[in-house]
Amino acid sequence: MTASQTPASNDFVRWVEEKSDAVMADLGDKFPPATSGTQALHAETASQRIEEVLLGHEQPDPALLEELAALENAPPLSDEELARQALEDGGADADPTTPE
Repeated sequence: MTASQTPASNDFVRWVEEKSDAVMADLGDKFPPATSGTQALHAETASQRIEEVLLGHEQPDPALLEELAALENAPPLSDEELARQALEDGGADADPTTPE
């Protein structure tokens, strides 16, 4: 490739940004912001959802960042605790007799 055939770095940056925007738009179409149900609670009534931040719908608020830091620094759960939590959780059907 000769120097005249090499795209300018600005063209490459623009191309990468366009591809990134297209991917983000595609993800936004596949995973739109929640507009109903428990996922659609407003910030005044529930904590921020990490999915909204990861998909670029919202900027992370300080409370979410603090929560993530606390989770990162939390000690691991024992196998017994994980088993206890699994048995208490009724799962999608909310039936504790059939734990998930």
